[in-house]
Amino acid sequence: MKKKKNVFIEGEITSDLIARSIAKHQTKTVIGAHNIFLGQVRADEIQGNMVTAIDFSCYREMADEKLDQIREETFAKYNLTCMHIYHSLGEVKAGEVCFFVFVSAPHRPEVYEATEYIVNRVKSEVPIFGKELFAEGEYQWKKNSVSSSQ
Repeated sequence: MKKKKNVFIEGEITSDLIARSIAKHQTKTVIGAHNIFLGQVRADEIQGNMVTAIDFSCYREMADEKLDQIREETFAKYNLTCMHIYHSLGEVKAGEVCFFVFVSAPHRPEVYEATEYIVNRVKSEVPIFGKELFAEGEYQWKKNSVSSSQ
């Protein structure tokens, strides 16, 4: 049985984590291409209120199950060497990274297609919820938008 990947990180995804992830793959000489997607919290203005952070939560058991399914189906669909998905839980301030997808393959076409496929599936299928926090202390639940090109 494969070891389950821990996708969830408390708080922001740091540049140090991203750099370490990249560095770990430099010894894998069968890899010819990497692609990275970073989702960052925007300081949107919504009805006159400025978003200062997003407080992420999830239904963990269902999220882990869905992420495992996405991972297996992505490996079956694309010729990838490695795939890593990380998502924040808890409060992430505007300007901080909350979603990190990193894929590697022998050739570049697979990494571009696989990254978009993974990001769109995570955003549309995984029960991760974001509460947009406003400067005035109020909040609203965030609505995800997903590209239709899956």
